[in-house]
Amino acid sequence: MKDYLKQQIEKTQDTNLARCIVREYLQARTLECLQDDGAFVNWAFVGGTALRFLYSLPRFSEDLDFSITKSQTQDNFAEHMKKVKDRFLAEGYEVTIKAKTAKTVKAAFIKFPGLLHELSLSPLSSEVISIKVEIDSNPPTGAKLETSIVRKHSLLNLQHYDKSSLLAGKLHALLTRKYTKGRDVYDLMWYLSDRTWPEPNILLLNDALKQILWPEPELTEKNWRQQIARKISEFDWNKVIADVKPFIEKQSDLQMLSRQNFIKLLEDTAR
Repeated sequence: MKDYLKQQIEKTQDTNLARCIVREYLQARTLECLQDDGAFVNWAFVGGTALRFLYSLPRFSEDLDFSITKSQTQDNFAEHMKKVKDRFLAEGYEVTIKAKTAKTVKAAFIKFPGLLHELSLSPLSSEVISIKVEIDSNPPTGAKLETSIVRKHSLLNLQHYDKSSLLAGKLHALLTRKYTKGRDVYDLMWYLSDRTWPEPNILLLNDALKQILWPEPELTEKNWRQQIARKISEFDWNKVIADVKPFIEKQSDLQMLSRQNFIKLLEDTAR
């Protein structure tokens, strides 16, 4: 498997892009292991990495995010992470996993020390590349589920939120995150540029906002764009671009990432 990974990064001279390819390969293999271990019976794939794997979002991502679909099922998060570790160890990777399971959102950091150095992508033998895995064990209600077969380094059969529910999740992140994350902004701009993408799952969005005691009025199909427009007016666009820049496939996309273009998309999609 490492030989395959080496072949993938040989196709580019861009070190940052090669690092992104390495991380994405490790994400795909992690998903494959979770699939083989039965995680997708009760887990739904969500977030930016889901958009990339399922719908070819043209930016790379760092985390694997999930929501549990059956709240009464036995918690097997730690066991699933152990299977992931064992799979990579069996293939000759040096890997460590540190899991935190006490909170509602359970998390694990899968770390691969020395891999970037081995692949000639870092001069430091101690440098670590990692993947963060998170699952919300008490997600908001109202999500709609689908299952898709995709090929991304591995053949994957993934349970995930449908398009309207994925969009609701992105709106929730953009409206409530306490810091500016350019990847949220880029992703929503990508959503809005597709005129065939369905409207957000308003039921799911409002339930998610209730969970964090959203102080504003309930969102509707008529007013969510106004709330988003107000939120993005607060952003420092230099920070937006700086955050997303390392993850974009085509750097020319950054030229379109502006408040004016965002507002125009919101207005055009409201017609």
